[in-house]
Amino acid sequence: MSTDTDPTERNRLDEEESPYLRQHADNPVNWQPWDDDALEAARERTVPIFLSIGYSACHWCHVMESENFADPEVAEILNEKFVPIKVDREERPDLDSVYMSICQQVTGRGGWPLSAWLTPDGEPFYVGTYFPPEERRGMPGFNSLLEDIANSWSDPEQREEMENRARQWTDAIESDLSSVPSQQGDVPGEGALETAVDTALRGADREHGGWGNGPKFPQPGRLHFLLRSYDRSGREQVRDVVTETLDAMGTGGLFDHVGGGFHRYCTDKEWVVPHFEKMLYDNAELPRVFLAGYQLTGTERYATVARETFEFVGRELTHDDGGFFSTLDAQSVPPESETTDDGHEEAQEGAFFVWTPEAVHEAVDDATTADLLCDRFGVTDRGNFEGKTVLTISATVEELAEEYDLAPSEVEKRIESGRQQAFEAREQRPHPARDEKVLAGWNGLMIGAFAEGAHVLDREYADPAADALAFVREHLWDEDDERLTRRYKDGDVRIDGYLEDYAFLARGALTLFGATGTVDHLAFALALARAMEREFWDEDDATLYFTPSSGESLVARPQELTDQSTPSSSGVAVQVFLSLSAFVPHERFEEIARDVLETHGKEIEANPMQHASLVIAADQYANGDLELTLAADELPEEWADTLATTYLPDRLLAPRPASDDDLDAWLDTLGLDETPPVWADRSHRDDEPTVYACRNFACSPPEHDLQAALDWADEQR
Repeated sequence: MSTDTDPTERNRLDEEESPYLRQHADNPVNWQPWDDDALEAARERTVPIFLSIGYSACHWCHVMESENFADPEVAEILNEKFVPIKVDREERPDLDSVYMSICQQVTGRGGWPLSAWLTPDGEPFYVGTYFPPEERRGMPGFNSLLEDIANSWSDPEQREEMENRARQWTDAIESDLSSVPSQQGDVPGEGALETAVDTALRGADREHGGWGNGPKFPQPGRLHFLLRSYDRSGREQVRDVVTETLDAMGTGGLFDHVGGGFHRYCTDKEWVVPHFEKMLYDNAELPRVFLAGYQLTGTERYATVARETFEFVGRELTHDDGGFFSTLDAQSVPPESETTDDGHEEAQEGAFFVWTPEAVHEAVDDATTADLLCDRFGVTDRGNFEGKTVLTISATVEELAEEYDLAPSEVEKRIESGRQQAFEAREQRPHPARDEKVLAGWNGLMIGAFAEGAHVLDREYADPAADALAFVREHLWDEDDERLTRRYKDGDVRIDGYLEDYAFLARGALTLFGATGTVDHLAFALALARAMEREFWDEDDATLYFTPSSGESLVARPQELTDQSTPSSSGVAVQVFLSLSAFVPHERFEEIARDVLETHGKEIEANPMQHASLVIAADQYANGDLELTLAADELPEEWADTLATTYLPDRLLAPRPASDDDLDAWLDTLGLDETPPVWADRSHRDDEPTVYACRNFACSPPEHDLQAALDWADEQR
């Protein structure tokens, strides 16, 4: 250990910047961060580690804290018999992945808080999620569970059994997360995409949208591969499943109809009542799929949802200097809250977001407008959530126009006026807590979303994307060593970047390059790709690992192949390697992408729905990108309009200066000695902006009309 004093004799979380960890700094539990001191203390004391993993917006994490970790009796057992370690899963997704794997294997489910008991060497022997203070619904009481585990550990025979189980479970983790097939197969062909589509169609909830009969989670990866397939096949059923799901998410309680932005997921199959936390990654990935739906269908509502989400992120999740914050909590103090006997105001889930008819009428200065707002968003005396109402679009403008004998335009005007007044009134309520960590990877997702918004809606959306990219490069990127740090919080920079940080940020930078033509963004994407190759690519195993080769050694080195709440980092990395291979003279990036797809081809084909990002990557490899080389010093307005309104799922924008002389300066910035094929011999013609469309190793003639180039590309399919 680094000091002579046992660090586990006090709670050390007040030294951490993570809001989640600091929430537990006042607990009587002597919480430790995951560090060498805590791990060495467990080995020296020969006691188990109690590992608790959660995040600041997690509802049941708050519950378990108030019920257990604030209890002095529980704290006494944890402090004397264990080394209690608290981890923010948003900071340490590697630890979360390792121990969530065994929780899901052993219990058949997962979730947060994740509770795991480990040997001093970090091997797990007991796992679960939330535990109540007393036995309930088949769950053991937390206090008695701690006593049982401590007593078993103190018995030599039982400890030996626990250590044997820990070794077996560690083997199971390695098999689940670290193992690769002994023999490579083939890159999945187009059949993987169509199998994924057919599986998605069979499992779709055609009545309510989305998938499943219980809680409804956003599944943007599935929607992207469905849209990609529809663009090629024109199958109406595919389009219908997409639009039904977009409609459900955009009109139901998942979306915040007053302030914009998306909650985490819905607890019911009808998409009415959400878990109210707002995560940056949802508010990055969902606008992208709504923008794609807007391009494909022209449905203005989809564009509105994306705009309002961007407004929310700009207003509530943006650092003054440009980066994006991580989350808003689900809980807040209700506006009418009464203090408890000790003067403490009890936070409640969803309190900031729910309404009653009385609250609407208090907020809106016109009674008819207030009634319209209640009818539009389903606000009733009975409510739909604990006596209050989560807003959903419950009546159309046409229905309201007929009921109130008003012109539809007047209804729309009144609804918007009432919504704005409701927003202003809601701003006076106590706000949910904000987790102000700036995470590199999540910022990459949001940068990409704003950049896509710049393509489709308004070029000004490129500005917040560029500001965030500059923030990350200034605070989290070491340009000399080409290394990325994951987290910034109030000037504190920590934790080696993971594959998702590099991959998501590289994709965001590449998308922003396409939107702006700023070559520095492309140079950064290439630097990140080189770092991904160095830190995460294992040539012997022919796979990409989630943790860097130079990072901390855990009981297993995980891979991230499936899409979860965020896209598969391996899938996004493969997509990035394939796209960037057009800009470099070597073939390493494409070879890495191919090898990863071959290594995991059978897994992808066996369960394509769960490997959405890798399915898209395999389709990208099989069919190539639609390369659009735009030789122009300024993008013509008609080209911008065409790109905004045309759905091109395989689009790779490669803007370049109009003349070859100006291109030389770009090559210097990129460190390239030769012009890459995507730009070579593709300068402007006739002193006019010129576009070249290339697909499957064939290119259109130089065109001054972008639509003509796209028509040529369609004929090549």
